[in-house]
Amino acid sequence: MGIPREFDEAAEIDGASSLRILTQILVPLSVPALTTVAIFSFLQHWNEFIQPLIFLNSPEHFTVSLGLRYFQTTPGDPGEPREHLLMAAAIIASIPCVLLFFAAQRFFVRGIVMSGLKG
Repeated sequence: MGIPREFDEAAEIDGASSLRILTQILVPLSVPALTTVAIFSFLQHWNEFIQPLIFLNSPEHFTVSLGLRYFQTTPGDPGEPREHLLMAAAIIASIPCVLLFFAAQRFFVRGIVMSGLKG
């Protein structure tokens, strides 16, 4: 919706077909927005807690967030604090999110910049 209609009209005047307009004009202009949606979708699914808690019943299939909670409440040595291990596991669990953001940062920033442009 943020792509100006004038791009489509200019391509039609130049003789481009609907498929060519889609593949060479609309999709490349939509890549920043789609990348932003993909980043947010990945982060939401990566941090999901309630649905996997409901559906999964064995520790071997737990997601990262469930594994962290299971790691926190696992009966072991009750007198020994394990917060330092929990923090280390939380940092390791956040690494894929940080790497994804840095890998897609230029698309993410481009999507934010292009959203402020007026057609």
